[in-house]
Amino acid sequence: MAKKRRSSLRPVKASNGAPQHQASSDCFEGERLDNLLSQLAKSIELAKLSKGELPEKIWIKQQFAVGVNDVTRVLERMVEAETGCQSNEEPKNSKAPLVPLQAVILAADCNPRWLTKHIPSLASSTQVPMILVKDNKRGSLRLGELVKLKTAMAIGIKAKGSRINETVDEILGGATSAEDTLEVAQQIRT
Repeated sequence: MAKKRRSSLRPVKASNGAPQHQASSDCFEGERLDNLLSQLAKSIELAKLSKGELPEKIWIKQQFAVGVNDVTRVLERMVEAETGCQSNEEPKNSKAPLVPLQAVILAADCNPRWLTKHIPSLASSTQVPMILVKDNKRGSLRLGELVKLKTAMAIGIKAKGSRINETVDEILGGATSAEDTLEVAQQIRT
């Protein structure tokens, strides 16, 4: 008989005694999802007006970390920057300057789930809020529309002080915390 694996994520209680918010406030479905995506699309269009002469793909890359690999890379660099784990040696490949993520939007209904299950724990370790998108197996298609791609399972919004960041602040409303991100991670695993 096989042993049952223990989950590495455990619920965390708020240290200040404040009541925790439900993880469902981070999960957008149906009409809430439509409102979220329309608000983000409008703010992206407004921010594009100030992009200057940059090509659209380069501008999108400056504003967002698109895809699971890119979001993971930025989150891991944020952990390195916070802990100071970088070595004294000069890196062989020079890295671009770190732009921290303001939030991560994740398609909760991706298949297979193991592709994205590490992102919520990385996000909680760097205090980056998570926004889950559920749309009956079409979440990645809907996220891809935001960044002019066919699909995108994860999008990290870079903190650059643009109109997009203001919209995300309004959406989050200060209700998302690291504890909520851990609850979201548990929700993804089930």
